Amino acid sequence: MAGQPDADDLIDAYFNRSLGALQSAAKDGALLGTIAAIAQSIGTSLRAGGKLLIAGNGGSAADAQHLAAEFLSRFLVERRPFPAVALTTDTSVLTAVGNDFGFEHVFERQIRGLGRPGDVFLAISTSGRSRNILLALQAARETGLVTIGFSGAENTEMRSLCRHFLAVPSRETAIIQQIHLVAGHAICALVERALLNDG
Repeated sequence: MAGQPDADDLIDAYFNRSLGALQSAAKDGALLGTIAAIAQSIGTSLRAGGKLLIAGNGGSAADAQHLAAEFLSRFLVERRPFPAVALTTDTSVLTAVGNDFGFEHVFERQIRGLGRPGDVFLAISTSGRSRNILLALQAARETGLVTIGFSGAENTEMRSLCRHFLAVPSRETAIIQQIHLVAGHAICALVERALLNDG
């Protein structure tokens, strides 16, 4: 159709937006410091016998599963498995809780049942407003878990519920998710390096 950009233009524009967001993140000292602090908290928990619980909705659920796999299997090097659980994968649990208590409780119930003081909960919500994520963070704080948030929203209730909060400065969901995954991979690498020589 006349006046519409062709496929090459759309692809080029998307790659350039992605590249710009990555370059901006790479130069953001506060964001990089938050990533390092998150990795340290996760490493401290794992070294003390804790575990990492991760949750999100939609694309963020896929990111939760991706990161859990990197921790439990391996990322860059051969090493012991790190205990990590994506709270997005058990359809029986998700549908039972959703049916009996409501979808907003699907992660909160799992946090209360599986979480222990000293564990880490990584909550992913690009909007920072997902009700099931906010309730899970509240439960995690009450249970004594270290709370970590990945979002794209600076001013959100989610921030106040997190010990460490990583907000990607973008309004585009897909770009936010890309930076979340890059940050997650950096955290995996840092934790792996820190715990490599543990038993």
